[in-house]
Amino acid sequence: MNIAIVASPTGNQRRHILAAARELGREHRVTVYSRRASDEAKPKARVAHGVTVEHIDAGPARDLPAGEVAPFIRDVGAYLMRRWAQDRPDVIHAYSWTGGLAAVAGAEGLGVPVTQTLRRDDGEHLRLERALARRANAVIASCGDEESNLIRLGVPRDHISVVPSGVDITRFHRHGAVAARGARQRLLHVGALTAGGGAPTIIQALAGLPDIELVLAGGPEEADLAGDRDAKRLRALIEQLGLGDRVTVLGQVPRTHVPRLMRSADAVVTLPREAPNGIVALEAMACGVPVVASAVGAHLDSVVDGVTGLLVPPGRPARTATVVRELLADRTLRTALGYAGADRVRSRYSWERIGQELVRVYTDVKIP
Repeated sequence: MNIAIVASPTGNQRRHILAAARELGREHRVTVYSRRASDEAKPKARVAHGVTVEHIDAGPARDLPAGEVAPFIRDVGAYLMRRWAQDRPDVIHAYSWTGGLAAVAGAEGLGVPVTQTLRRDDGEHLRLERALARRANAVIASCGDEESNLIRLGVPRDHISVVPSGVDITRFHRHGAVAARGARQRLLHVGALTAGGGAPTIIQALAGLPDIELVLAGGPEEADLAGDRDAKRLRALIEQLGLGDRVTVLGQVPRTHVPRLMRSADAVVTLPREAPNGIVALEAMACGVPVVASAVGAHLDSVVDGVTGLLVPPGRPARTATVVRELLADRTLRTALGYAGADRVRSRYSWERIGQELVRVYTDVKIP
């Protein structure tokens, strides 16, 4: 199968798309088309067996927010139309509304099915997302909550397939190196330092958890923390609550270090207000570490409350403190949650399984 992926990804989404492409590339030919966002990016690069990335010159060669990509979508679509006229794909998978617009333009008249993955926007592009979702031959949601949102947009239920984010279980697993730690029990929070990312909630909860240490990983590089507005707000909150001796703010941690950092924790806490993919919870579960997650988005699918982890309402420090206190006091529960979480990730969220589900969607999609 000749699979075309169209995206202008950043950060976690870029990792997700390339990981999915590598898995698909084991048995299929995959080309990822993306607007060139760096002067160092080559026009064409083979990144894995069966996987090529083509960077399209359209606009400035730097990362742009989705809204600033819009003026250059027509150029991307024109490139795709020329390219696909020479090398017609069997199926097209577009990510986000920017990728969707470019894919629709490029596929005009080809008779090639277009599948679409959308991520919840700020509302500004809601009508556009609705139109793209209805026009696509199939829509891929990352979780049940996202599927419900798509149905509310008017997308027929039988046009939607739920395929979650995957986890590299060769990197994230129970056995492996463990980061250094002291004698105190350790909580680890991985994610943005913003209020929406949940870091303030766990800091406030820590005030009711004496003799527990908290490590915050995420945000800008360590060298840039001093000038970062969100980091300043967190440090002020930590100071106000008198927690300076129990909280460590690491900043952005290299991906290669995340598994050992997770394995060093007694529990990983991830409390965002929105969790479209819930990747932090999945990676912690894969490492066999008990998870306390906000009861939103993909967490509602991956974290079976009381079985593979514990769920709490977002933005509820007191409730979070109670749940964490009970978890840290019960070693048997932590062990049970850790084993069950690791088993769930291996059976449901490995990239091998995710690749198989994507191929099933691509194979089943039909043009009316």
